[in-house]
Amino acid sequence: MQYPIIIQGGMGVAVSNWRLARAVSRLGELGVVSGTALAMILARRLQAGDAGGEMRRALAHFPLPGVAERVIADHYLPGGKEPGAPFALGPMPVLNAGPALTELTIAANFVEVFLAKTGHDGIVGINLLEKIQFPTLPSLYGAMLAGVDYVLMGAGVPRAIPGAIDGLAAGGAVEMKVDVEGALPGDNFVSRFDPRTLWNGTAPPLKRPQFLAIVSSATLALTLAKKSNGRVDGFIVEGEVAGGHNAPPRGPLQLSPDGEPVYGPRDVPDLQKIGELGRPFWLAGSRARPEKLAEALELGATGIQAGTVFAFCEESGIEPGIKRRTIAAARAGTARVFTDPFASPTGFPFKVAAVPGSLSDAEIYASRGRICDLGYLRQAYRKVDGSVGYRCGSEPVDDYVRKGGNAADTVGRKCLCNGLAATAGLGQSRSGVPEPALVTAGDEVAALARVIPAGADHYAAADVIRYLRGGVERMAVGA
Repeated sequence: MQYPIIIQGGMGVAVSNWRLARAVSRLGELGVVSGTALAMILARRLQAGDAGGEMRRALAHFPLPGVAERVIADHYLPGGKEPGAPFALGPMPVLNAGPALTELTIAANFVEVFLAKTGHDGIVGINLLEKIQFPTLPSLYGAMLAGVDYVLMGAGVPRAIPGAIDGLAAGGAVEMKVDVEGALPGDNFVSRFDPRTLWNGTAPPLKRPQFLAIVSSATLALTLAKKSNGRVDGFIVEGEVAGGHNAPPRGPLQLSPDGEPVYGPRDVPDLQKIGELGRPFWLAGSRARPEKLAEALELGATGIQAGTVFAFCEESGIEPGIKRRTIAAARAGTARVFTDPFASPTGFPFKVAAVPGSLSDAEIYASRGRICDLGYLRQAYRKVDGSVGYRCGSEPVDDYVRKGGNAADTVGRKCLCNGLAATAGLGQSRSGVPEPALVTAGDEVAALARVIPAGADHYAAADVIRYLRGGVERMAVGA
């Protein structure tokens, strides 16, 4: 089959939204929507009034009887909530969630993919995080109901995902083991999903999307190729300079004088070994340059994945003011990204862009009260009675310790769920005080100016594609 040479990264919470993915797919490359926290995103878009009507138009095509009507009845506010009023909170993700959250999750993933695929015949992918396990199965099903072409997953070891995709495509029940801290031998903590219960007995077969695993080493690629419960169709090989969650350095954690994790030769993926697996692979992490795309092709890669350069274009979901300030900083040479070893409750290093007024400011971080009310990054743990509890390193310290957590694991932790939602303009308001944003970006943020047309202060996804394809065109003519 013919593969894209450019994959647009599935970034943040609603940063890689349906508008961005559709713009990239229309141009013949792989547009990708972020599947992170989409249930919350759809609920908030509806509470904000769904001004353009896109959410309701997509829901009108949702095939499961009655679900769209229930979602709209539960969340839609004609005209939108009052300015400064808080968004209503729904149930937090848990192991085997109830019907309302499950239906909302399926519908939200359907809506995002359906809108991304509307109006063209290009291909669309969805990016999910292995670390966020509870909504994974209904998220996959919602995306597949909309005909998603690719599923991308990283931030963990997603060995169970190919089999889950196969089972859902066949219309059958699926399950996957979930990580529960403190689980004992013999414990069997699994997430289960059966689409047949939604169809009153028989679920229709669905197209199987291609599955691309996001890896940082040849060892992980080999493990997934040989030990997954189904076929891994390809790999995205991500370096530590890529935005979002990064794989930790191999060996004991060492920090630079600035407090960033130190990566060394052991963290450089062996591309020859990955190529020997016989699967297509794309290179990611500071690859968004024509010469880097050409280099990737020469190294045997199918192409590149580019994230940060798309994150600040017109079509992305980042709040416009944040885009303007970040682009201005890039042009002035002051844009900075800090690889924070402690920010994420997951324990993975997380890249945070220095944006005035955001959680990258130590004073703003210190002034924000600790709260966990979205819960997508909560860690499941085994209670004494054998049941499952949930805790998050960014919740109030006393709560975390009361649940058996170590207070040291709360130091420096930031609420990614709320901060990333604010980055996309859907942050919570508490007593009239807006949630501060948390902006994640790769090291390439410092070089955004290269894709901005002369005389302009903004750019579109088409400008990025045109810029990147220049390297391939030069290779074709032997330049």
